[in-house]
Amino acid sequence: MGLLSKEQIRQMIKEHNIQSAEDIQSTLKMLFADTLQEMLEAELEDSLGYAKYDTKKKKTANSRNGHSKKTVRSDYGEVEIEVPRDRHGEFDPLIVKKNQTNVTGMEDQITAMYAKGLSTRDIQDHLQQLYGIEVSPTLISNVTNKIMPLIKEWQNRPLQSVYAVMFLDAIHFKVKQDGAIVNKVAYMVIGIDLDGHKDVLGIWIGENESAKFWLYVLNELRNRGVQDILITCVDNLTGFTEAISACYPKTEIQKCIIHQIRNSIKYVSYKDIKKITAGLKPIYKASTEEAALMELDQFEQVWGTKYPLMVRSWRNNWDEISTFFKYPPEIRKIIYTTNIIESYHRQLRKVTKGKAIFPTDEALLKMLYLATMDVTRKWTGRIQNWGQILLQLSVFFPERIEHHLN
Repeated sequence: MGLLSKEQIRQMIKEHNIQSAEDIQSTLKMLFADTLQEMLEAELEDSLGYAKYDTKKKKTANSRNGHSKKTVRSDYGEVEIEVPRDRHGEFDPLIVKKNQTNVTGMEDQITAMYAKGLSTRDIQDHLQQLYGIEVSPTLISNVTNKIMPLIKEWQNRPLQSVYAVMFLDAIHFKVKQDGAIVNKVAYMVIGIDLDGHKDVLGIWIGENESAKFWLYVLNELRNRGVQDILITCVDNLTGFTEAISACYPKTEIQKCIIHQIRNSIKYVSYKDIKKITAGLKPIYKASTEEAALMELDQFEQVWGTKYPLMVRSWRNNWDEISTFFKYPPEIRKIIYTTNIIESYHRQLRKVTKGKAIFPTDEALLKMLYLATMDVTRKWTGRIQNWGQILLQLSVFFPERIEHHLN
């Protein structure tokens, strides 16, 4: 059953001489303005306790005091209403609040479009086409700025005391700063807690990826309640290991195989890349560390002369590349690739790819936060086979897990 009966709709078509879609829109606009107006009048009547001219029921010293004109943006474009006033200035309408100039779901729409990576220009065009509303870049900025306190709150929320696995990674962006274009780094942390749930723990914007900044991030996690991390997965940044050890000395460090392969390929000529990646696979897919070292020797025999730097990189990083060999396949699968963080980054890049340069750090943070909220909303389940993984972790870290679970 519709809101209006067929007879009422026919009556309305006749009364307003509706002949086109535009006529419907303008009739709805008038209907919307009239309804809004009546609701405001009803609110004042409720507030004062008596109907207009019905002074017999008047039990208050307060009274009506004319109207003030106000233009508000609605889903039908801009409409003018007359807000009733009271003599004592106590009336505070709920339907259109005192300083409110927008009665659409437009703010939510602006935020949603911004979260999808649409540019200010695209958002302006969309609202113009849909509602015939002109919005300025300042308005868009003001609307999206309303999420800054939410980001602050999210970034400072208390965390779990123990995380089974933590991924630390970064993406590079270009941001305007003092008239110049600067390379900035968004540092991200994803944690898997002891219940097998994953979450993005924070996003930090800094200049140049450095171990020193990572130490600052780790200290912030500590201040937010993280007492222990069993295994961290990181890239091959110089000084990273020392930064983690300074903050979480008991944490096992797994250098990310994906990063190691990427770094290896830097030394390789284009025509050899496929052969090299195929040649590296038996190393990290080996069932034991001994077998992996034999595969590395084999690899060196084939490629060592042509690419000595690459082989040296695997040898030098071996202690932290090979961490995962001591774990069973289920744990290995989580820590030796960074599928979790890679897919998260893919989503972020999808949203940020339209922006070659961000006007400010805040603009970058807003977009990354909104995209993150979109991604993490879908992270409701536990990591697959978590019960078994937790049992295995408690064999490797008995006291640390037991202490937390009790």
